[in-house]
Amino acid sequence: MEKENEFLVRFDFAIKNMLRDKKNFDILEGFIEVFLGKKCKIQEILESESNQEYADDKFNRVDIKAKDTKGEIFIVEVQTTRYTYYLERILYGVSKAITEQLGNGDKYGNIKQVFSISVVYYDLGEGDDYFYECKSDFYGVHSHNILKLNRREELTLEEIKNGDTRKFKYEAKYAHDIFPKYFLIRINAYKKFIADAMSEWMEFLKNNSIKSDTTVPGLQAAKEKLNTLKMTKAERISYERHLDSIRNEKEAFWTAETDAYAAGEEKGRAEGIAEGKKQQSIEIARNFKKAGIDINIIAENTGLTIEEINAL
Repeated sequence: MEKENEFLVRFDFAIKNMLRDKKNFDILEGFIEVFLGKKCKIQEILESESNQEYADDKFNRVDIKAKDTKGEIFIVEVQTTRYTYYLERILYGVSKAITEQLGNGDKYGNIKQVFSISVVYYDLGEGDDYFYECKSDFYGVHSHNILKLNRREELTLEEIKNGDTRKFKYEAKYAHDIFPKYFLIRINAYKKFIADAMSEWMEFLKNNSIKSDTTVPGLQAAKEKLNTLKMTKAERISYERHLDSIRNEKEAFWTAETDAYAAGEEKGRAEGIAEGKKQQSIEIARNFKKAGIDINIIAENTGLTIEEINAL
Protein backbone atom coordinates (compact mmCIF):
# COMPACT_ATOMS: atom_id res chain seq x y z
CA MET A 1 0.00 0.00 0.00
CA GLU A 2 1.36 3.39 -0.91
CA LYS A 3 2.03 5.83 1.88
CA GLU A 4 -0.57 8.34 0.67
CA ASN A 5 -3.26 5.69 1.08
CA GLU A 6 -2.72 5.64 4.82
CA PHE A 7 -4.93 8.70 5.03
CA LEU A 8 -7.85 7.43 2.97
CA VAL A 9 -11.25 7.19 4.63
CA ARG A 10 -12.74 3.69 4.63
CA PHE A 11 -15.54 3.22 2.12
CA ASP A 12 -18.00 1.99 4.77
CA PHE A 13 -17.63 5.33 6.58
CA ALA A 14 -17.73 7.38 3.38
CA ILE A 15 -20.95 5.78 2.14
CA LYS A 16 -22.71 6.61 5.41
CA ASN A 17 -21.34 10.09 5.95
CA MET A 18 -19.77 11.64 2.85
CA LEU A 19 -21.10 10.30 -0.45
CA ARG A 20 -24.56 11.82 -0.03
CA ASP A 21 -22.93 15.22 -0.37
CA LYS A 22 -23.49 16.55 -3.91
CA LYS A 23 -19.82 17.45 -4.28
CA ASN A 24 -18.97 13.75 -3.87
CA PHE A 25 -21.56 12.34 -6.27
CA ASP A 26 -18.79 11.66 -8.79
CA ILE A 27 -17.37 8.97 -6.49
CA LEU A 28 -20.74 7.24 -6.24
CA GLU A 29 -21.29 7.58 -10.01
CA GLY A 30 -17.90 6.00 -10.69
CA PHE A 31 -18.66 3.12 -8.33
CA ILE A 32 -21.94 2.45 -10.16
CA GLU A 33 -20.31 2.72 -13.59
CA VAL A 34 -17.58 0.21 -12.79
CA PHE A 35 -19.68 -2.45 -11.07
CA LEU A 36 -22.92 -2.10 -13.03
CA GLY A 37 -21.41 -1.07 -16.38
CA LYS A 38 -23.90 1.77 -16.37
CA LYS A 39 -23.18 5.47 -16.57
CA CYS A 40 -25.51 7.64 -14.53
CA LYS A 41 -25.83 11.17 -13.23
CA ILE A 42 -27.03 11.29 -9.63
CA GLN A 43 -29.73 13.90 -9.15
CA GLU A 44 -30.55 13.54 -5.46
CA ILE A 45 -30.25 11.35 -2.39
CA LEU A 46 -33.57 9.96 -1.14
CA GLU A 47 -34.55 8.86 2.36
CA SER A 48 -32.25 6.27 3.89
CA GLU A 49 -31.17 5.00 7.28
CA SER A 50 -28.46 7.60 7.59
CA ASN A 51 -30.73 10.62 7.14
CA GLN A 52 -33.95 9.55 8.84
CA GLU A 53 -34.91 10.60 12.32
CA TYR A 54 -35.28 7.16 13.88
CA ALA A 55 -32.35 4.79 13.44
CA ASP A 56 -34.38 1.78 14.61
CA ASP A 57 -37.08 2.25 11.97
CA LYS A 58 -37.03 -0.95 9.89
CA PHE A 59 -38.24 1.04 6.91
CA ASN A 60 -34.86 2.74 6.51
CA ARG A 61 -32.16 0.11 6.40
CA VAL A 62 -29.94 1.27 3.55
CA ASP A 63 -26.93 3.55 3.55
CA ILE A 64 -27.67 5.41 0.34
CA LYS A 65 -30.75 5.55 -1.87
CA ALA A 66 -29.98 7.75 -4.88
CA LYS A 67 -32.06 8.79 -7.87
CA ASP A 68 -30.46 9.69 -11.18
CA THR A 69 -31.64 12.12 -13.85
CA LYS A 70 -33.64 9.32 -15.53
CA GLY A 71 -35.53 8.60 -12.33
CA GLU A 72 -33.82 5.24 -11.79
CA ILE A 73 -33.01 4.38 -8.19
CA PHE A 74 -29.72 3.02 -6.84
CA ILE A 75 -29.62 1.46 -3.38
CA VAL A 76 -26.14 0.99 -1.93
CA GLU A 77 -25.56 -0.72 1.39
CA VAL A 78 -22.33 -1.67 3.13
CA GLN A 79 -22.76 -4.49 5.63
CA THR A 80 -19.96 -5.31 8.07
CA THR A 81 -21.92 -7.57 10.44
CA ARG A 82 -23.66 -10.86 9.77
CA TYR A 83 -27.44 -10.98 9.28
CA THR A 84 -29.37 -14.24 9.25
CA TYR A 85 -31.99 -12.95 6.81
CA TYR A 86 -29.88 -10.52 4.83
CA LEU A 87 -31.26 -11.46 1.41
CA GLU A 88 -34.80 -10.96 2.70
CA ARG A 89 -33.71 -7.58 4.02
CA ILE A 90 -32.41 -6.63 0.56
CA LEU A 91 -35.70 -7.73 -0.98
CA TYR A 92 -37.66 -5.64 1.49
CA GLY A 93 -35.59 -2.52 0.79
CA VAL A 94 -36.03 -2.87 -2.97
CA SER A 95 -39.76 -3.55 -2.66
CA LYS A 96 -40.20 -0.42 -0.60
CA ALA A 97 -38.20 1.62 -3.12
CA ILE A 98 -40.58 0.42 -5.84
CA THR A 99 -43.85 1.07 -4.02
CA GLU A 100 -42.71 4.52 -2.88
CA GLN A 101 -42.54 5.63 -6.50
CA LEU A 102 -46.31 5.59 -6.99
CA GLY A 103 -48.95 7.83 -5.46
CA ASN A 104 -52.68 7.20 -5.51
CA GLY A 105 -53.89 7.01 -9.08
CA ASP A 106 -50.42 6.90 -10.65
CA LYS A 107 -49.85 4.57 -13.58
CA TYR A 108 -47.69 1.51 -13.11
CA GLY A 109 -45.75 2.70 -16.16
CA ASN A 110 -44.28 5.42 -13.97
CA ILE A 111 -42.23 2.87 -12.04
CA LYS A 112 -38.51 3.23 -12.72
CA GLN A 113 -35.96 0.44 -12.39
CA VAL A 114 -34.27 -0.15 -9.04
CA PHE A 115 -30.67 -1.33 -8.68
CA SER A 116 -29.56 -2.81 -5.35
CA ILE A 117 -25.83 -3.03 -4.59
CA SER A 118 -24.68 -4.72 -1.38
CA VAL A 119 -21.06 -4.54 -0.27
CA VAL A 120 -20.68 -7.38 2.24
CA TYR A 121 -17.69 -7.66 4.57
CA TYR A 122 -18.56 -11.09 5.99
CA ASP A 123 -18.83 -14.57 4.47
CA LEU A 124 -22.23 -14.56 2.81
CA GLY A 125 -23.07 -17.82 1.06
CA GLU A 126 -20.68 -20.12 -0.76
CA GLY A 127 -19.13 -19.33 -4.13
CA ASP A 128 -15.84 -18.74 -5.90
CA ASP A 129 -16.59 -15.23 -7.18
CA TYR A 130 -16.57 -11.89 -5.39
CA PHE A 131 -19.19 -10.22 -7.59
CA TYR A 132 -22.65 -11.66 -8.20
CA GLU A 133 -25.66 -10.36 -10.14
CA CYS A 134 -29.30 -11.44 -9.84
CA LYS A 135 -31.74 -10.36 -12.55
CA SER A 136 -35.21 -11.44 -13.67
CA ASP A 137 -36.45 -12.63 -17.05
CA PHE A 138 -39.28 -14.77 -18.40
CA TYR A 139 -38.03 -17.95 -20.05
CA GLY A 140 -40.06 -20.38 -22.15
CA VAL A 141 -40.51 -23.61 -20.21
CA HIS A 142 -40.22 -25.62 -23.43
CA SER A 143 -38.37 -23.35 -25.85
CA HIS A 144 -36.05 -21.81 -23.20
CA ASN A 145 -36.08 -18.51 -25.10
CA ILE A 146 -36.38 -15.14 -23.36
CA LEU A 147 -39.73 -13.40 -23.68
CA LYS A 148 -39.45 -10.04 -25.49
CA LEU A 149 -41.77 -7.21 -24.50
CA ASN A 150 -44.34 -5.63 -26.77
CA ARG A 151 -47.60 -3.77 -26.08
CA ARG A 152 -50.14 -1.39 -27.58
CA GLU A 153 -49.74 2.30 -27.09
CA GLU A 154 -52.22 3.72 -24.59
CA LEU A 155 -54.99 5.24 -26.74
CA THR A 156 -57.82 7.56 -25.87
CA LEU A 157 -61.40 6.29 -26.20
CA GLU A 158 -61.89 8.60 -29.20
CA GLU A 159 -58.82 7.19 -30.95
CA ILE A 160 -60.04 3.65 -30.40
CA LYS A 161 -63.47 4.55 -31.86
CA ASN A 162 -61.71 5.99 -34.90
CA GLY A 163 -59.92 2.70 -35.46
CA ASP A 164 -56.46 3.88 -34.41
CA THR A 165 -54.38 0.73 -33.85
CA ARG A 166 -50.94 2.19 -33.50
CA LYS A 167 -48.42 -0.01 -31.73
CA PHE A 168 -45.03 0.55 -30.21
CA LYS A 169 -42.61 -1.52 -28.22
CA TYR A 170 -41.62 -1.01 -24.64
CA GLU A 171 -38.58 1.15 -24.19
CA ALA A 172 -37.45 -1.93 -22.26
CA LYS A 173 -36.74 -4.95 -24.45
CA TYR A 174 -36.79 -7.63 -21.75
CA ALA A 175 -38.18 -8.04 -18.24
CA HIS A 176 -34.74 -7.49 -16.76
CA ASP A 177 -34.90 -3.94 -18.11
CA ILE A 178 -37.89 -3.30 -15.83
CA PHE A 179 -37.51 -5.61 -12.84
CA PRO A 180 -35.00 -4.84 -10.06
CA LYS A 181 -31.41 -5.97 -10.35
CA TYR A 182 -29.45 -7.13 -7.35
CA PHE A 183 -25.67 -7.07 -7.00
CA LEU A 184 -23.55 -8.63 -4.24
CA ILE A 185 -19.92 -7.62 -3.71
CA ARG A 186 -18.34 -10.18 -1.38
CA ILE A 187 -15.24 -8.49 0.00
CA ASN A 188 -13.77 -11.57 1.71
CA ALA A 189 -13.94 -13.53 -1.56
CA TYR A 190 -11.69 -11.06 -3.39
CA LYS A 191 -8.10 -12.32 -3.41
CA LYS A 192 -6.18 -11.51 -6.58
CA PHE A 193 -5.51 -8.19 -8.28
CA ILE A 194 -6.11 -8.06 -12.02
CA ALA A 195 -5.29 -4.91 -13.92
CA ASP A 196 -8.82 -3.74 -14.56
CA ALA A 197 -11.22 -1.13 -13.17
CA MET A 198 -13.16 -3.53 -10.95
CA SER A 199 -10.00 -4.87 -9.30
CA GLU A 200 -8.86 -1.33 -8.55
CA TRP A 201 -12.17 -0.62 -6.86
CA MET A 202 -11.91 -3.89 -4.93
CA GLU A 203 -8.46 -2.89 -3.71
CA PHE A 204 -10.02 0.26 -2.30
CA LEU A 205 -13.02 -1.53 -0.78
CA LYS A 206 -10.95 -4.29 0.83
CA ASN A 207 -7.49 -2.83 1.39
CA ASN A 208 -8.25 0.91 1.38
CA SER A 209 -5.69 1.35 -1.39
CA ILE A 210 -5.88 3.48 -4.56
CA LYS A 211 -3.15 3.67 -7.21
CA SER A 212 -1.54 7.10 -7.42
CA ASP A 213 -1.99 7.18 -11.21
CA THR A 214 -5.48 5.67 -11.33
CA THR A 215 -7.86 6.68 -14.10
CA VAL A 216 -10.73 4.45 -12.95
CA PRO A 217 -14.09 6.26 -12.66
CA GLY A 218 -14.68 7.44 -9.11
CA LEU A 219 -11.30 6.47 -7.69
CA GLN A 220 -9.39 9.60 -8.67
CA ALA A 221 -12.08 11.67 -6.96
CA ALA A 222 -12.04 9.32 -3.95
CA LYS A 223 -8.27 9.69 -3.60
CA GLU A 224 -8.61 13.45 -3.48
CA LYS A 225 -11.80 13.85 -1.46
CA LEU A 226 -11.80 10.92 0.97
CA ASN A 227 -8.71 12.07 2.80
CA THR A 228 -8.59 12.24 6.58
CA LEU A 229 -6.07 15.08 6.38
CA LYS A 230 -8.77 17.26 4.81
CA MET A 231 -11.29 16.51 7.54
CA THR A 232 -12.32 18.98 10.20
CA LYS A 233 -11.59 18.11 13.80
CA ALA A 234 -15.22 17.07 14.33
CA GLU A 235 -15.14 14.87 11.23
CA ARG A 236 -11.94 13.15 12.36
CA ILE A 237 -13.45 12.46 15.78
CA SER A 238 -16.52 10.96 14.10
CA TYR A 239 -14.31 8.80 11.87
CA GLU A 240 -12.22 7.57 14.82
CA ARG A 241 -15.42 6.63 16.64
CA HIS A 242 -16.54 4.72 13.56
CA LEU A 243 -13.29 2.73 13.53
CA ASP A 244 -13.62 2.02 17.25
CA SER A 245 -17.18 0.87 16.70
CA ILE A 246 -16.08 -1.59 14.00
CA ARG A 247 -13.33 -2.99 16.23
CA ASN A 248 -15.71 -3.33 19.20
CA GLU A 249 -18.36 -4.96 17.04
CA LYS A 250 -15.91 -7.54 15.68
CA GLU A 251 -14.62 -8.24 19.17
CA ALA A 252 -18.18 -8.59 20.47
CA PHE A 253 -19.05 -11.08 17.73
CA TRP A 254 -15.92 -13.13 18.40
CA THR A 255 -16.44 -13.12 22.18
CA ALA A 256 -20.15 -13.87 21.87
CA GLU A 257 -19.59 -16.79 19.53
CA THR A 258 -16.82 -18.22 21.72
CA ASP A 259 -18.76 -17.88 24.97
CA ALA A 260 -22.01 -19.02 23.42
CA TYR A 261 -20.44 -22.10 21.90
CA ALA A 262 -19.20 -23.28 25.30
CA ALA A 263 -22.45 -22.37 27.06
CA GLY A 264 -24.58 -23.86 24.32
CA GLU A 265 -22.63 -27.10 24.26
CA GLU A 266 -22.86 -27.50 28.00
CA LYS A 267 -26.54 -26.69 28.05
CA GLY A 268 -27.12 -28.92 25.04
CA ARG A 269 -25.60 -31.92 26.75
CA ALA A 270 -27.62 -31.35 29.90
CA GLU A 271 -31.03 -30.42 28.53
CA GLY A 272 -31.01 -31.21 24.83
CA ILE A 273 -29.87 -29.62 21.60
CA ALA A 274 -32.89 -27.31 21.20
CA GLU A 275 -32.47 -25.75 24.63
CA GLY A 276 -28.73 -25.53 24.05
CA LYS A 277 -29.28 -23.48 20.91
CA LYS A 278 -31.64 -21.19 22.82
CA GLN A 279 -29.00 -20.68 25.50
CA GLN A 280 -26.44 -19.96 22.79
CA SER A 281 -28.66 -17.21 21.37
CA ILE A 282 -29.14 -15.74 24.84
CA GLU A 283 -25.39 -15.65 25.49
CA ILE A 284 -24.77 -13.96 22.14
CA ALA A 285 -27.48 -11.39 22.84
CA ARG A 286 -26.10 -10.69 26.31
CA ASN A 287 -22.61 -10.03 24.94
CA PHE A 288 -23.99 -7.87 22.14
CA LYS A 289 -25.91 -5.76 24.66
CA LYS A 290 -22.76 -5.24 26.70
CA ALA A 291 -20.99 -4.05 23.53
CA GLY A 292 -23.76 -1.55 22.83
CA ILE A 293 -24.90 -3.11 19.55
CA ASP A 294 -28.31 -1.97 18.27
CA ILE A 295 -31.15 -4.12 19.64
CA ASN A 296 -32.62 -4.70 16.17
CA ILE A 297 -29.29 -6.11 14.97
CA ILE A 298 -29.21 -8.38 18.01
CA ALA A 299 -32.74 -9.61 17.27
CA GLU A 300 -31.93 -10.34 13.62
CA ASN A 301 -28.79 -12.28 14.51
CA THR A 302 -30.15 -14.31 17.43
CA GLY A 303 -33.82 -14.89 16.61
CA LEU A 304 -34.80 -13.58 20.06
CA THR A 305 -37.64 -11.10 20.42
CA ILE A 306 -37.11 -7.48 21.46
CA GLU A 307 -38.84 -8.27 24.75
CA GLU A 308 -36.52 -11.21 25.46
CA ILE A 309 -33.44 -9.11 24.73
CA ASN A 310 -34.64 -6.22 26.93
CA ALA A 311 -35.15 -8.69 29.78
CA LEU A 312 -31.51 -9.82 29.72
